[in-house]
Amino acid sequence: MFAARRQTAYSFTRLLRYSRSLHSDIAFAFDIDGVLLRSKEPIPGASEALKLCQEHKIPFILLTNGGGTLENQRTAFMSDALRLSLSPSQIIQSHTPFKTLVSKFKKVLAVGSPTVRDVAETYGFEKVVHPMDIVRYEPSIAPFSGTTKDKLMEISREIPGLDKDPFEAILVFNDPRDWGADIQIILDILNSDSGMLNTMRQPNESDLEKPSVPIYFSNNDLVWANQYTLNRIGQGAFRTVIETLYSELNSGARLQNTIIGKPTKVTYDFAHHILINWREKLIKDTKEDIPLPSLGVAPETSPFRKVFMVGDNPASDIIGAHNYGWSTCLVRTGVYRDGDPLPCKPTMICDDALSAVRRAIETCD
Repeated sequence: MFAARRQTAYSFTRLLRYSRSLHSDIAFAFDIDGVLLRSKEPIPGASEALKLCQEHKIPFILLTNGGGTLENQRTAFMSDALRLSLSPSQIIQSHTPFKTLVSKFKKVLAVGSPTVRDVAETYGFEKVVHPMDIVRYEPSIAPFSGTTKDKLMEISREIPGLDKDPFEAILVFNDPRDWGADIQIILDILNSDSGMLNTMRQPNESDLEKPSVPIYFSNNDLVWANQYTLNRIGQGAFRTVIETLYSELNSGARLQNTIIGKPTKVTYDFAHHILINWREKLIKDTKEDIPLPSLGVAPETSPFRKVFMVGDNPASDIIGAHNYGWSTCLVRTGVYRDGDPLPCKPTMICDDALSAVRRAIETCD
């Protein structure tokens, strides 16, 4: 027993020594749901894992396929829940890269929870319409909507001239709340005449794969973990429904769409830029805002010997980081269960985020 205690103390002493010497040449990216939080409740060891990084000035970011709120709101909640200070510059939500599309599109359909309207407007989109605004404008558009009239009036807006100018893009910010209504409205706009509501295009048979307006999905998670015993279906399932129905309505054509979020390279490139910039911020000890990287542009160089992705979902966190060249720490606190099939071999499998951070630092000896 005493020998085991001495070994544990020795290992932790080595951990502290190496973390102090490393400082900024290694880094971490943490998923949130299933790694740091389960729904809104902290997972044991999560706070200690982040504090260990902070104490030894190891750069880290939060890289999540979740969303629906502004980055400063999410980090404020997490700072309170985990009892530590987090910066909005440290978090990349599934829809954070949508900020780069503001100069490209003016009128967008913002799909997801009612809160995504505020997110889209704060990002800078000029004209933001939520699907519930369209149901309010004409309820017969979505005859099987599950939203009650009282709830509809609470979360929607009356938008004058809603059908007078075209939609330019559809942005799925987070998991929709009224699948029936959202599916119908999205398909209407994808098959509209140049994005005009209440119209239907006369498509060129050779170009059926291209919708009338582009559609962006902010993540492709088929399942995710909440407080329920079994995993729940997510935005990836919603995308599959949209793609399948679009194909049925367009002679079998495959819908052209853009998917970001983990495990896509575009999101890992975006995250890598943020992580590099956060490292510079730590070194300079400045309060300057981190610049927003371009979407789809990889960093030319990296100051990190290793970056560790700590995640619970093999199909997004782990395979995405593995394909990108990062080390991977798969934890048992979320989606993953021992014995589940894996798309690749993780660098390590750990009980929780704290054990992942400790083991990762030790491997950098």
